[in-house]
Amino acid sequence: MNSIPGKIEPKLFDESIQGKYGFDRKAVLVGPQFGVDVSIIELQEGMAMAIASDPLSYIPSIGIQESAWLSVHLIANDIATTGHAPMYGQFVLNLPSTMSPQDFREYWEYIHKYCAEIGVSITGGHTGFYSGNQSTITGGGTMITVAPRLSILTSTSAGPGDVILVTKTCALSSTAILAMSFPETVITKAGMETYQRACESFYNTSSLRDGLVARANENHGVTAMHDVTEGGVLGAIYEMITAAGQGARIYNDQLPVSEIQQAISKIFDLDPRMIIGAGSMIITVKAQNAENVITRLTSENIPCVAVGEVCPRERGIKIIENEHERVLSYSNRDPYWKAFSMALKQGWK
Repeated sequence: MNSIPGKIEPKLFDESIQGKYGFDRKAVLVGPQFGVDVSIIELQEGMAMAIASDPLSYIPSIGIQESAWLSVHLIANDIATTGHAPMYGQFVLNLPSTMSPQDFREYWEYIHKYCAEIGVSITGGHTGFYSGNQSTITGGGTMITVAPRLSILTSTSAGPGDVILVTKTCALSSTAILAMSFPETVITKAGMETYQRACESFYNTSSLRDGLVARANENHGVTAMHDVTEGGVLGAIYEMITAAGQGARIYNDQLPVSEIQQAISKIFDLDPRMIIGAGSMIITVKAQNAENVITRLTSENIPCVAVGEVCPRERGIKIIENEHERVLSYSNRDPYWKAFSMALKQGWK
């Protein structure tokens, strides 16, 4: 059986990786888990280190600067779920041999710039150029932060009664990348204004401020956060609730889908709720604090809405759609990848 493009499916993870984590060190408080963005290592004097890794991107169709932005901010988004900003970064660059020295210098200049802007010191890694590498995934990066152990959130801490919040809109990053990659198609089918606004939304794909602002108040009431990647907003909620060992009720008509993201998704026959949505954050918060967190985020120009609540595990993960309740299914196959590939094969420009 061939592997499916995208993240490893849960079944294969359980069969091949689960429990095979090398040497067992007691300082590892949180290790690899489904739906968990970071690992946590206990340090001395009540401190801990949070670590997260993600692929790096080099996507010529959207540009060098934009590729560097994704490379930095998709990792930073994971660290943001702790409620803290990243501090250190390592980058492993496995770049195509066809990349020119000038393009590499520009790419790295933006990596440096975006890391400096968010306070990340680059501490090392590996850089190489390799023939045959035609993928837009060109290595991987790791970011680290250090903070008081009790102040570090993970997605496992959501509890019954918590309100589920979503920032910004569904399908933020995927629709921006599709518009930038197939401009002629999008302009023809949806118009110049939709195309331009979709492209402009690209730089909203960082959720670092979302995480930091959500926890800015000492009595924030935030219990857990999870950034939106493959599987979209619904997939991210499912992962978070599963990691916490809980159930949930999600109200479909409350899920935020902007007109721009809806229009781009329609062109590529995609459901915006279920495709890559980097830049949005899933936040669970104590019910009495929910309005305060929403107000704090919106006052910082970060749209945020309540979309459901956490329930006891035995109630399952349900979505209410058209007044009917059904079990929310989870798929590791994000349809974005197939849509992008099909558009290329059909010669869309």
